[in-house]
Amino acid sequence: MNKDLTVGKPQTVLWQFSLPLLGSILFQQLYNIADSLVAGKFIGENALAAVGNAYEITLIFIAFAFGSNIGCSVVVSRLFGAKKYQDLRTAVSTTFIAVGVLCAVLMCAGILFCDQMLLMINTPSSVLEDCRLYLDIYVLGLPFLFYYNVATGIFSAMGDSRTPFIFLAISSTSNILVDILFVTAFNMGVAGVAWATFLCQGVSCVLAVLALLRRLRTLPVTGKPALFSLPLLKNIVAIALPSTLQQSFVSVGNIVIQAVINGYGPSVMAGYSAAVKLNNLVITCFTQLGNGMSNYISQNIGAGKHERLEPGFTAGMKMSYVLLIPIVLLYFVFPQAPIGVFMNESGSEALRAGVQFLRIVSPFYLVIVVKLIADGVLRGAGLMRQFMASTFTDLFLRVLLCIAFSAAFGVVGIWCSWPVGWIIGTGLSLWFYGHFTKSLKKQ
Repeated sequence: MNKDLTVGKPQTVLWQFSLPLLGSILFQQLYNIADSLVAGKFIGENALAAVGNAYEITLIFIAFAFGSNIGCSVVVSRLFGAKKYQDLRTAVSTTFIAVGVLCAVLMCAGILFCDQMLLMINTPSSVLEDCRLYLDIYVLGLPFLFYYNVATGIFSAMGDSRTPFIFLAISSTSNILVDILFVTAFNMGVAGVAWATFLCQGVSCVLAVLALLRRLRTLPVTGKPALFSLPLLKNIVAIALPSTLQQSFVSVGNIVIQAVINGYGPSVMAGYSAAVKLNNLVITCFTQLGNGMSNYISQNIGAGKHERLEPGFTAGMKMSYVLLIPIVLLYFVFPQAPIGVFMNESGSEALRAGVQFLRIVSPFYLVIVVKLIADGVLRGAGLMRQFMASTFTDLFLRVLLCIAFSAAFGVVGIWCSWPVGWIIGTGLSLWFYGHFTKSLKKQ
């Protein structure tokens, strides 16, 4: 069901719209968590390290899928808020065509360069072959990744966050079961983990796209919408490109950090792999809430209801803290429990490294969530230069401090680089948000 985010109390509207979004991203993250969990529990520590190491490279592809999602979602939200359904359908078909071309290019790049990237980040020989195998299979599934992300972005833009949640819940649950089946019953090792993800993500993609096409046919239009529009593509790219660049640079930064961590050996790699999956689960979930904020802001700007923007931001922050505080308590007070899910050995060096990471980083989730919601406002308002400036500052500092702190303090120094970057990046995002709200009051 499509939902108009321009009417109703902002707090109620955002809760109803955002909770299914949060559920969807939780299940989306289960793909990667399931891969690491099954690798660590049923194959071994080296397999966990291999999947975690390969994951940092897959984030580059995910960055492009995320950018495509955001670009299309913001433009479609604005058209939906303005009730320009003819242009909306053209924007969707334009995105599908452009994403097909982009996906083909990235698949070729993945086939040609993934091996070189693994060698560039000092991947230990003990996990290199498993990393290569995982990435080769992952690249084959890129069309599923891209079209699923675009489809769910369009659903969200039209105010429907429930439909993609249902599809993803089913496929993610299936992924865990198929992971275990391929690894334990068929003895497929890391390849089984990768093929399970490929298969189940493919199912969710096909279901989401078919449901979207059916939904689009219900929109009232006069005549047949154009299949492709260059002006609309330019609008989509104007939003998608900065988001893609932002996520790509974050991914490259994470790869540099991974290269530093790889120098400490497979045990620390395995501990980091488990901890960073748990960290990314939190960051990605609240980034998704920021995306929901972008849809809310964009629809209301399209409808000319600027007075709803600030109350929406306040409601988004309240909602985020209600959801976040229990997670911070779990990660900081009882980190052994979530980290231990990935491992069999209770006193291992890998477990200690993962616990140390969570205890240092998790209190600062209370800071970074402010940035993620403020960034959602900036994206929804089309202020992409400001959004990129704060994000690149955060990333640049984290990478530099990771290298410097590692040399001075060892592994602990690497973990400490996260909070410093987050604090400064959050300050910039709030500053840009403040300027945006002041400009609205002058209008």
